[in-house]
Amino acid sequence: MTGQSWGLLLLFLAVLLATVKPLGLYLARLMEAPRWRPLARCEAAVFRLSGIEGEMGWRQYAAAVLVFSLIGALAVYALQRLQAWLPLNPQGFANVTPDSSFNTAVSFVTNTNWQGYGGETTLSYLTQMLGLAVQNFLSAATGIAVAFALIRGFARHSAQTIGNFWADLYRITAYLLLPLAFVLALAFVSQGVVQNFAAYQDVTTLETTAYDAPRLDAAGQPLVDATGKPVTEPATTQTQTLPMGPAASQIAIKQLGTNGGGFFNVNSAHPYENPTPLANFLEMLAILLIPAALCHTFGKAVGDTRQGFAVLAAMTVIFVGATIGAMHFEQQGNPLLTTLGADQTASALQSGGNLEGKETRYGIGASALWAAATTSASNGSVNSMHDSYTPLGGLVPMLMMQLGEVVFGGVGSGLYGMLVFALMAVFIAGLMIGRTPEYLGKKIEAFDMKMVSIAILMTPALVLLGTALAVVTDAGRATIFNPGAHGFAEVLYAFSSAANNNGSAFAGLGANNPFYNGWLGIAMWFGRFAVIVPVLAIAGSLAAKKTLAQGPGTLPTHGPLFVGLLVGTVLLIGALTYVPALALGPAVEHLMLWAGW
Repeated sequence: MTGQSWGLLLLFLAVLLATVKPLGLYLARLMEAPRWRPLARCEAAVFRLSGIEGEMGWRQYAAAVLVFSLIGALAVYALQRLQAWLPLNPQGFANVTPDSSFNTAVSFVTNTNWQGYGGETTLSYLTQMLGLAVQNFLSAATGIAVAFALIRGFARHSAQTIGNFWADLYRITAYLLLPLAFVLALAFVSQGVVQNFAAYQDVTTLETTAYDAPRLDAAGQPLVDATGKPVTEPATTQTQTLPMGPAASQIAIKQLGTNGGGFFNVNSAHPYENPTPLANFLEMLAILLIPAALCHTFGKAVGDTRQGFAVLAAMTVIFVGATIGAMHFEQQGNPLLTTLGADQTASALQSGGNLEGKETRYGIGASALWAAATTSASNGSVNSMHDSYTPLGGLVPMLMMQLGEVVFGGVGSGLYGMLVFALMAVFIAGLMIGRTPEYLGKKIEAFDMKMVSIAILMTPALVLLGTALAVVTDAGRATIFNPGAHGFAEVLYAFSSAANNNGSAFAGLGANNPFYNGWLGIAMWFGRFAVIVPVLAIAGSLAAKKTLAQGPGTLPTHGPLFVGLLVGTVLLIGALTYVPALALGPAVEHLMLWAGW
């Protein structure tokens, strides 16, 4: 690692951690009715008109989440299928295919934002705003609402309710996401991010550009030869089309809501989406802003801020380790390029390392930090191409997703996922000392552990079964453009991203076809809601229990010992499941690369 990388990491952590307490306190207040009288009156009027009253048990809360999400998915699907006849479509984009529409609808409703298409070449402004941007708000608010419900489960005792989903959804959207997104969008516009409704601009370049254009089939997918390589043909052009659109507003909420869906195909590597180092820093900060603050919210709500800081410490330890790992492996460079005479050592004249697939504006340090941040959170945005990372450098973002998106994680989903691992940690500790496990005064019983097991094991099952299905079927193998270990890693990355609701794409895999659109959509749906429902069941179970007084045998859950136990539980249980699959992909590829095979 270079001094610049260390400095960037320390600066990022300092700014991020400085925001934890003030934003965490604000989030804690959002769990209750607003105290400011004009705001309270406005809210009461909205609730009265909407029929929102009383609180819900966990089953009612879960049913509301599922019904709301299903309606959202249908709305996004319809917008895509009808966009050719709807307004705000200056480029005259056609209706999106049924399979791609299904995948995109599920993707944005589940806070995954996986995209098998180029946003600027596929979707109209109306679809981007009314469909995708709206779901960026609502899916993020849903995740935070579920986290609020689980927090109430720990904070309450002998209660049959865990809050009202509709009230939580309103408060989170109106008082948190909208104001923050508005301010952040203005900051992005000041840095040069586009925000307009203009048609795309065609400009003439100073030089003629020669390139190899991929040949496409009738479905718009690249053709491949017998060896699996894309078929191309020479082409030239002296015209470049510059995409326009309301990008800044969508980028603000996609980062704040840990959504990650790109307005442009190359996402935050696009100069119109991420034009300056300051914009790059703000976008990274926005990704982890709310997930980190929710840890303090948790501690405040349960009456012991040390509990929240313990969870935050566990997340930070894993995040720092992952970031250092990604920076280190990418700074080592590519030995194949060394054999060709390329100098990849860091010096005063160059940054060195593996710069393939990275923006020269940001280099290895900012690219690796972004890769760790975006896959720590449930955010699929990228400012470099992860497919071009070294095998172990690319393993880091893949593994961060496979841990269950609990290292900060998505807004809400990261916290409730980490608390599920905390329950597992205290259960293991209880078994070791022969005591009934408890966490924050709540006895952890058989029902709770059944729900914990479902929540933890669901995503690995989806990832591994989906990957296995893809590599043993002709339809799954047909669009793997890089055969061998790397091709397997690309498929594993795709299902890891989908099932864990990240949305980051490894590239090198033709995923916009019926096979992958269908199976990745299924993985995204169950990866989201087959975890949310058990979490809400846990919340209801905990809320109904009495709070036990601490005794001499109570495991302290606020100190370094518990932080270490929690980190170990996440790494062992979260990562161990994937060791055989990782050995077939990145591990083998690393050995092949450094052995010169």
